[in-house]
Amino acid sequence: MRTTRTSPEATTQASGAAARIGPPIHVSGPDAPWHRVRESMGRHGNAVVHATWGEWLTAAVADPGLRRLLGRDWQRYRSTGDPAVRFRFAVSRLVTKFTAAVALHVEPAELELAYKIGGRPYLRGFDQLDVSLTHTDDLIAVVISRDGRIGVDAEPVDRPMSYELLHGHVLTAAERAALAPLPPDERAAEMLRLWTLKEAYTKALGQGLRLGFTEFGFGPGDGESHTPGGELHTPDGRPAARGEWSFATHRVLGRYLLSVARQDTGLGGCRDTTARGMLDEGLVAAVAERLAEGVAERVAERPRQGGLDSRSQVRPGRLEESGAPPTHG
Repeated sequence: MRTTRTSPEATTQASGAAARIGPPIHVSGPDAPWHRVRESMGRHGNAVVHATWGEWLTAAVADPGLRRLLGRDWQRYRSTGDPAVRFRFAVSRLVTKFTAAVALHVEPAELELAYKIGGRPYLRGFDQLDVSLTHTDDLIAVVISRDGRIGVDAEPVDRPMSYELLHGHVLTAAERAALAPLPPDERAAEMLRLWTLKEAYTKALGQGLRLGFTEFGFGPGDGESHTPGGELHTPDGRPAARGEWSFATHRVLGRYLLSVARQDTGLGGCRDTTARGMLDEGLVAAVAERLAEGVAERVAERPRQGGLDSRSQVRPGRLEESGAPPTHG
């Protein structure tokens, strides 16, 4: 049996905010024990998992239940011509569903991924569980959170980062001042850390590349600030958050840098992440009450209108088709 483990290669630079983001968990296939993901959700309110698409390739190719697992993504999978792109797409959706299923205590095939404008995925019907995913080379990483927005990004540690070409597009003035005196190798490594953090943060916000990377920055990722990924800063280097955001940067599988941005408020902090517990009972009750009022109003109007117009009758089945509206962007 394959094993699920917290990566021994994962590195964090401090312990304070690190406790607010779960350590990266290497899941090497669908038959791995997933209890560490459940433990991370219980301890941190979030989980960070990573795998290589090759480890899941058999599941993506040979599983007779793949069509049911992919759900509405099946057509996109089938229409993708490049085999490598097609299998990577399938694996990323499988890892996402398996991870979320652990938190929700359901089967992966019971979950449906949908997409917001810009392509950000979410779990239809479970908007209080935020999801983000990324892939680079053969790495796939997925993060989930029950407490607020979350984003993830990863890059190969040897990705070239030219300070001369990129500093004006990626770094704030304060970051440029901090990086300029560094030796070239250290400067490139620090630029890569900042790049992944900024990608993760803008993904968590749902902005992607629409939010300019020079409009916000990060402090050094050291133990003094208790922010293993760095503290969120304004362009001139002043702290920009009041503790609602935490960040972490890890080295995983020995060859990738993975950064996570996590918001600690915004989705209610529900500790019960079972599928039943994630339903908003107040919303359900309000909808049911409004439906009952609507029926009563139409019945009261019947003597004047000579009966209900069949085109305007209440159809509760439509609620199941559309699901509750998203509670975050």
